[in-house]
Amino acid sequence: MQCWIYKSPRRPGTYVYLRQRDAFALLPAALAGSLGMLEFVLELTLTPQRTLARADVRVVLANLEQAGFHLQFPPDDPVAARGY
Repeated sequence: MQCWIYKSPRRPGTYVYLRQRDAFALLPAALAGSLGMLEFVLELTLTPQRTLARADVRVVLANLEQAGFHLQFPPDDPVAARGY
């Protein structure tokens, strides 16, 4: 599956994976507002065999399939522990 990765200027270390390029409408409004104007980082092809540094690729793929996006917080972010 092809995906597009963006970083948040307001939340360092926070990345959003989208199943469609610039499909920011897939994000809940409150979440999008808290992240600020997302900056494009990378286009990537994901497969179940691919290894990602900070995320389980199967979880990312499932979130892209179901919601159209995956949110990756830095490992020490307290919001990540609560969910968004």
